[in-house]
Amino acid sequence: MPNTAHKVSEWPSYERPREKLVSSGARHMNDSELLAILLRTGSKNESAVALAQRILTTFGGIPGLSRALVPELSKIKGVGLAKGAQILAALELGRRLSERSLVPEESIRSGESVYRLLGPRLREERKESFWVLLLDTKHRLRRLEKISEGTLSMTPVHPREAFSPAVRESAAAVIFVHNHPSGDPEPSPDDWSLTARLVECGTLLGIRVLDHVVTGDHAFVSLRERGATMGG
Repeated sequence: MPNTAHKVSEWPSYERPREKLVSSGARHMNDSELLAILLRTGSKNESAVALAQRILTTFGGIPGLSRALVPELSKIKGVGLAKGAQILAALELGRRLSERSLVPEESIRSGESVYRLLGPRLREERKESFWVLLLDTKHRLRRLEKISEGTLSMTPVHPREAFSPAVRESAAAVIFVHNHPSGDPEPSPDDWSLTARLVECGTLLGIRVLDHVVTGDHAFVSLRERGATMGG
């Protein structure tokens, strides 16, 4: 391991993060080395890699860092608003790429497949957010869209907003998804009543509601699999 007490520019070229990425590829680098490239510089007494390690320790690794806010990052000595914004922008780009690469060719027919698609993203959300998966006639995913974002314990959802993307995109069917930031995916009474309203609205619009999935911390509940009456 390189001596993090010195400037990165003083390290052997094969140990410097930027040169290592060019010569070996990003996959061969650890989290602190990749983060150091985003930071570009450390401080007088701390290399960029050492600063990156301190940031990761503070937030509990990449998962915790992805949930951080710019003001929280900027409080860390050596970061500031500019570097904090760069870090979160890079993480968001990676998250969007991950979501798009997860668009499956096969039909989405189970709560598990829905959770594989959105679970990692929703696990990082600090507030409840409500999403819709737009499906074609073979129940293949065309796109996913966030409908609304609420508080730590609830998110306001009106059927009009919930079905607006489906109407706009002429989706044949939809699956609704929302998270419980508490980590417990057990549906609340409000979740059950909302599901019933959405299914009823979908029937009137001619759009089948296949499921409503609630995600938590490494767990999920499919209301259809729990016995809720759906539209398809």
